[in-house]
Amino acid sequence: MFDSLSDRLGGVFDRLKGRGALSESDVREAMREVRIALLEADVALPVVRRFIDSVTEKAIGADVLRSVTPGQQVVKIVNDELVAMLGGALAEDGGDDHGKGVEGLNLDAKPPVVIMMVGLQGSGKTTTTAKLAKFIREKHGKKAMMASLDVNRPAAQEQLAVLGEQVDTATLPIVAGQQPVDIARRAMESARLQNHDVLLLDTAGRLHVDEALMAEMKAVAGVSAPTEVLLVVDSLTGQDAVNVAKNFTEEVPLTGVILTRMDGDARGGAALSMRHVTGKPIKFAGTGEKLDALEAFDPVRVAGRILGMGDVVSLVEKAAATIKEEDAEAMAKRMAKGQFDLNDLRTQLQQMQNMGGLGMLAGMMPGMKKAKAALAASDTDDKMLVHMDAIIGSMTPKERANPALLNAKRKRRVAAGSGTHVSQINKVLKMHQEMGRAMKQIKKMGGLKGLGALFGGGKGMGGMPGMGGPGAGLGGMGPGPSGDLPPELAGLLGKKK
Repeated sequence: MFDSLSDRLGGVFDRLKGRGALSESDVREAMREVRIALLEADVALPVVRRFIDSVTEKAIGADVLRSVTPGQQVVKIVNDELVAMLGGALAEDGGDDHGKGVEGLNLDAKPPVVIMMVGLQGSGKTTTTAKLAKFIREKHGKKAMMASLDVNRPAAQEQLAVLGEQVDTATLPIVAGQQPVDIARRAMESARLQNHDVLLLDTAGRLHVDEALMAEMKAVAGVSAPTEVLLVVDSLTGQDAVNVAKNFTEEVPLTGVILTRMDGDARGGAALSMRHVTGKPIKFAGTGEKLDALEAFDPVRVAGRILGMGDVVSLVEKAAATIKEEDAEAMAKRMAKGQFDLNDLRTQLQQMQNMGGLGMLAGMMPGMKKAKAALAASDTDDKMLVHMDAIIGSMTPKERANPALLNAKRKRRVAAGSGTHVSQINKVLKMHQEMGRAMKQIKKMGGLKGLGALFGGGKGMGGMPGMGGPGAGLGGMGPGPSGDLPPELAGLLGKKK
């Protein structure tokens, strides 16, 4: 979502960091470019003015201009102000740690805790209700129940029932003809009798904010006394999403906002403006279509992504949720012994797909902007991972365990079985050979001890040829000095390094 804004800001700060000293005019010129970038990203004008004024005042201070690294100081100030704009605390208030400023759910009230979901039609409210129920069960260990109060949209109640089965969450049985307030009363009683900790009420939406919609929501809130009233808005609608949130804030006692489709290609202004305009925290962000694609909104992490600093914490969390501990231990032992066959490569490719694909991973790594751009320029997408998986899957178990068996005849058979070409088979095998050599290097360095030294021994990723060095990123997958594709991907795609 923030790619365009991130690129624009990155260009501004690269020029600042390239100068040994900054004058006041340098700072003001940079802030003028930042102002244009924010306006083009559809950030609300009052928010932009406040942001630029605050950054400029701090950036032209004597401590910054006389600093050994004034460019870096300006970037830090901008980062802190972005965090504050998104709803987090400033660095001097302790907001430089991940998790500061994250607004969680209030689930400590007497059960059942009622969470009322409101919003316009088409914002993804029903799907988000199911995502939130899954999140509450997995992250908080609470037993949740969902009830659809949408009697206007065809099959809305049936949709929630299907989603409930998919996320293993109970839903209130449908009674034809029952109206929203009566459904809310029945849901409350059912949740009490069945000892549910949380009750999520998926209310009806409209195409626009109107009196009937507000009257219905107020009536439902009157009988259910919700602890949380969460507004679901589509971030792809830009400033209109902010206007909708403002209208709801004036009519309903909102406790927070959930932004959906944060993985889209909108300009991001809604997310950056929402907290300032509404005064309500952004509590969650929908990051995909899957029912586990909902994450707590962390201002610090989002600011880091915008400024190209990456989000390693989210990357680690995503890996921990995707990769089983026993599988990781088994892989580490094989790596320490220098063992790495095509089954291992296939496992890693599947893990990359489960973690969101190449683009998602690249966006979370510090300094990976150029690699992400190179991937886009080479027309590389996650289909490449699917093709590679199909190639390895078309091999026999013996061939996967011993790739040396793959002669010309066998390669033609694998190509026909996977719908690819022999040249692509060769690229996969070359990639495997390069990674295999890396595994042998780990063995020479002392197995698991060498692996620990490589990743945590203070030498970064530069201890192994082809696996890093300055700016190389994780596992050597970062861009080279010229911003080209990393060697492994370049070889796979047949591109020049």
